[in-house]
Amino acid sequence: MKQWYEALFENYGEKYGNENFTQGTIGECDFIEAEINYKKSLKILDIGCGTGRHSLELTKRGYNVIGIDLSDSMLEKARETAKKQNLKIDFKKHDARDLPFMNEFDVAIMLCEGAFPLMETDEMNFEILKNATKALKENGKIIFTTFNGLFPLYHSVEQFHASTSEEGNATYGSNTFDLMTFRDHNITTVVDDLGNKKELECNERYYVPCEITWLLKTLGYKKVDIFGAKLGAFSRDDKLTTEDFEMLVIAEK
Repeated sequence: MKQWYEALFENYGEKYGNENFTQGTIGECDFIEAEINYKKSLKILDIGCGTGRHSLELTKRGYNVIGIDLSDSMLEKARETAKKQNLKIDFKKHDARDLPFMNEFDVAIMLCEGAFPLMETDEMNFEILKNATKALKENGKIIFTTFNGLFPLYHSVEQFHASTSEEGNATYGSNTFDLMTFRDHNITTVVDDLGNKKELECNERYYVPCEITWLLKTLGYKKVDIFGAKLGAFSRDDKLTTEDFEMLVIAEK
């Protein structure tokens, strides 16, 4: 049986681009460029690349990017867009828990919860971090966003989603946040590109900063920085607070 995140992204390549959370690509790529000192020679791995929005934008700017994702429909859309824009990008189908790369990339990015932290167990989420780390060269850097576990302690996740969703986009309801596991269980309703309505029982893991730091230090990262993640406007000036739905993580080996 397919997991919810596999079912969600089936036949969703077109509609995905209309979701609110996919509108910050330019600003996010500006931040990534600054973080890697505009070095065009660096090789970048985009994990959970979806329709390839970050891969496409970074390639346009002259970077060498490989995008990986589990969804055929998202990858198809990514390849189609690359072809239209005359960009040469290798989009590959891989499970982020089992990547074939070893010491190949200078930078790994995982933005907008493309893989981590959607897995059904903490161990599986950790496998994603392990595989991303394995793919990096000796002095590699990882840049990713994940759900901020401090947010649900002070706010309703359901109200947050309701305030940021627009007509025709995915909706999230019946949220229950489990304090023992820091998982938010919800019913996600989405109408896919073929007009099929899907109601999926989802659960997503929220992390607190000290957990992320500990996981990354365990994997050998020497420097771990965590900030608030503002859509399309990532900045090292944004200290993480309980008001941030997502956190931005930057770690260096």
